[in-house]
Amino acid sequence: MYLYHYGFTELPFTLTPNTSFYVGLEPHSEALNVLLVALKNGEGFIKVIGEVGTGKTLICRKLLNEIPEHFVTAYIPNPYLTPDELRRSLATELGIPQAQRMNVPLLGQRIQERLLKLHSQGHSVVLILDEAQALPEESLEALRLFTNLETETRKLLQVVLFAQPELDSRLNESKFRQLKQRITFSYKLRAMTKPEVQNYIEHRIRVAGYKGNGLFTKAIAKKVAKASGGIPRLVNILCHKALMLAYGQGKFTISQKDLQLAINDTESVTSSSKVLPIGLALLICLAAVASLIYFKGF
Repeated sequence: MYLYHYGFTELPFTLTPNTSFYVGLEPHSEALNVLLVALKNGEGFIKVIGEVGTGKTLICRKLLNEIPEHFVTAYIPNPYLTPDELRRSLATELGIPQAQRMNVPLLGQRIQERLLKLHSQGHSVVLILDEAQALPEESLEALRLFTNLETETRKLLQVVLFAQPELDSRLNESKFRQLKQRITFSYKLRAMTKPEVQNYIEHRIRVAGYKGNGLFTKAIAKKVAKASGGIPRLVNILCHKALMLAYGQGKFTISQKDLQLAINDTESVTSSSKVLPIGLALLICLAAVASLIYFKGF
């Protein structure tokens, strides 16, 4: 699309959580530090809560990349699983043969044996679940029972939950009070501030290979921050659309109009930011035409 137009080597504002674009924002760095300290201390349950698009999955992947070598990780990105499926997923992640075929009692025995063996070898085992608010009720209880596996001095299995605020609402129910009491460390992600949004945008375009100046001005970044509410995913969407619009007109800087059109076209941004009735479709067509002309030139 607009890679060569701006001199990018890769797209700077994709929605895929890519750790090479990790900025080290204060809330993200704090969350990562909380996780690493809690895991090193052997805590049983740890959770990170954040609204949609605040960077939970990015932190999760960053944790997987930076966790000390003596940890063995079991990562489950989609935990909408029954207790049986959850146990089998854990067993598979731990490398237990025939995990999908064993009966439940034998499976439980094999999991405990594997955890004890890893412990004897000096390893700590951590189960990491993304989107944990989707766990069925019975699976939340199964998760609590996992942490009953322990020696006299240490938990055999630690659990990290990344989830939307709905998980906190569920844990406040009396039937989950035992699980809630076992969560010893918790961190709640906040949205980015205006200066953080500006730093975030600048960092991403530099990582993507941009070498010029003034692509996103300070005023534009402030407007992106206001419209997005500081949510990283929405910042990415707005910046990507604004870049596409400017490219479609052959420009090399983002204007207020470009950004406003991007805002108008994005349902999740604050409604107070949508002031122009102009649609985005015409300028997307311009982008397509510009692309066609560019490639015909070769």
